[in-house]
Amino acid sequence: QLVESGGGQVQSGGSLKLSCTASGFTLNFYTITWFRQAPGKEREGVSCISNGDGKTYYADSVEGRFTVSVDKAKNTVYLQMNNLTLEDTAVYYCAAPPGSWIPPSIIFRAGSYDTWGQGTQVTVSS
Repeated sequence: QLVESGGGQVQSGGSLKLSCTASGFTLNFYTITWFRQAPGKEREGVSCISNGDGKTYYADSVEGRFTVSVDKAKNTVYLQMNNLTLEDTAVYYCAAPPGSWIPPSIIFRAGSYDTWGQGTQVTVSS
């Protein structure tokens, strides 16, 4: 099970830090990916951390503004979001694949994952 927290409302240019805490399994060797879905739009992958090798991946739209990290002692993955814009408004989800690792070529495909959190709303206002 995955549980997200940390969403809220923030003004444009502000920051938020989301958390994704796992229960029932350890994140140590899992690929964990953050997705988001805005109203009327498809779910899109924004950031991924491959805990087995420590590699991180970002969508072009968030590169340089978002940072993904992990605290293995807390079994939690974080998404630090800075310089938020109106376009970042969405429900944010974290997800884990059925196996612990998936190839980088498909990390941002929602169909690659079978365990999802309930989502946390991020609203950016002007």
